[in-house]
Amino acid sequence: MRLATWNVNSIRARVDRILGFAVREHIDVLAMQEIKCKVEQFPYELFEEAGYHVEAHGFSQWNGVAIASRAPIENVRTAFPGMPGFAKGHNGPDAPQEARAMGATIEGVEVWSLYVPNGRTLQDPHYFYKLDWLAALTGYTRETLEANPDLPLALVGDFNIAPTDADNGDPAVVPGFSTHVSPPEREAFAALEAAGVSDVVRPLVPTGYTYWDYKQLRFPRNQGMRIDFILGSKALADAVAGAQIYRDERKGEAPSDHVPVVVDLDFGGPDDDDRPMIF
Repeated sequence: MRLATWNVNSIRARVDRILGFAVREHIDVLAMQEIKCKVEQFPYELFEEAGYHVEAHGFSQWNGVAIASRAPIENVRTAFPGMPGFAKGHNGPDAPQEARAMGATIEGVEVWSLYVPNGRTLQDPHYFYKLDWLAALTGYTRETLEANPDLPLALVGDFNIAPTDADNGDPAVVPGFSTHVSPPEREAFAALEAAGVSDVVRPLVPTGYTYWDYKQLRFPRNQGMRIDFILGSKALADAVAGAQIYRDERKGEAPSDHVPVVVDLDFGGPDDDDRPMIF
């Protein structure tokens, strides 16, 4: 299985580019974030013509997640247990949930496409919502893997956290003063890993960014951040045969500000094609 995650920053604005990448790179499962459309606005027909099943979850022009797969998509969920909601001026446990998570089972692999809240500023209610959201995801991950330690679980997407200083090359993002790099966010990311998952890309691709702001020539100056991840359980990590960050997808006309992150998974079955491993 070739699994990819990509914050596409509007599926309707970039559908040709996204599908071109998926077909050209033989992507089997593509988890997308920031699709920025309602479910009925998603370009299903174009994906289906390219050989993909699709499930999408979106309410408006903000947020939104989706999964496209060449194999059938089963057991679709649009929230994990305890996932908090958020609305401006709305406090309490009954705040409406945003379209930030989609889980599904594909050929025995549990895949979650995740768009972790941004946080905005260290004093914003959205920041505390982000920490609560990550805590709930951590609880779900721990409980799931305690119940089924051999489950191939993939938590993929835009986590809006640079876990180490080496993952932050944007001079506007200052540790101690900015979201994405604050100690509580990094601690939340570490707690999620401690629940039973690990970054399965970093061992094969130790350096490289996945996001560059559109402003201030961040991409030409390579002042980016590594905030898009594929976190996998042990069963998934053991199956990783290759990984790549597709930096060149930030180039060209009207790119997303994020690039795809891809892993090749080999669960020990017979080879079904002659695609090369990517390291």
